[in-house]
Amino acid sequence: MRTLETLLKQLDNNALKTVAVAQAADREVLKAVNKAIENNLCRFLLVGEQKEVERLAGEVGLTLNHPSIEVLDSNQKEVAAVAVNAVKTGRAQVVMKGNISTKEILKAVLHKEYGLRTGNVLSHVALFEIPNQDRLIFLTDSAMNIAPSLEEKAQIIENTVSVARSLGIEQPKVAVLAAVEVVNPSMTATMDGALLTQMAKRGQLKNCQVDGPLAFDNAVSIKAAEQKGIISPVAGKADVLVAPAIETANALYKSFMYFANAKVAGIISGAAAPIVLTSRADSAESKIYSLALALLSSDKH
Repeated sequence: MRTLETLLKQLDNNALKTVAVAQAADREVLKAVNKAIENNLCRFLLVGEQKEVERLAGEVGLTLNHPSIEVLDSNQKEVAAVAVNAVKTGRAQVVMKGNISTKEILKAVLHKEYGLRTGNVLSHVALFEIPNQDRLIFLTDSAMNIAPSLEEKAQIIENTVSVARSLGIEQPKVAVLAAVEVVNPSMTATMDGALLTQMAKRGQLKNCQVDGPLAFDNAVSIKAAEQKGIISPVAGKADVLVAPAIETANALYKSFMYFANAKVAGIISGAAAPIVLTSRADSAESKIYSLALALLSSDKH
């Protein structure tokens, strides 16, 4: 896979899934809904105050009486619970954040009664289309886990591998990043990289190839890996980049976007269903790609 456009082509337009949008009264969200409907990507449950949803839909040219759209009238305090419960009961397969805070949607997702808990770590999975690269590249975790432990990193890898496999990447190559590619007991990231590599070799991390520690250059560049004398099925060919902490992942994410003009799709994985947490700054194109990624990965959750 070289482009995010490929995600749209993988969707089965004859078996549309449903996305529950928590607080759909938002122009940018409704623009994305309109684009998704035009491309026959999915169905929608638009949760929010009906009059406000209708008003904003009219402003963006979205026809709410479309057969693939249903509006669920709900007040601001209940929208997250209603949307999450729709997935819990099988009425929808994906949750999408609308005009509410991330804290509110995650509180509903983690609710003991109607939430989507699995006992696993929730982690952000971003998929980038970067100019001059010959493949799409996953990056994790740039939004959820601040300083993940070894056990949490293992679950973060499992979450990302699950998403990658939903796209047809059966054995994704996972690079565990650090500042250097040698094990240094005083650098926790290098120790975690070595341990995660060994865990994969012992079958504790399945359906993937893991190598670490790897510095960023020898994770993504075959030439850099060869110059360092690194012999590995992952070095220079990584499908997944696992950052040591949120600062590294977040900086890489924004560097890809602002320095490399990358395109991105992003979801939260690890719950019983994928969660689309796009921000107001995300383009309509990015929202569509994120929706497609969530829809494709919903069977693996």
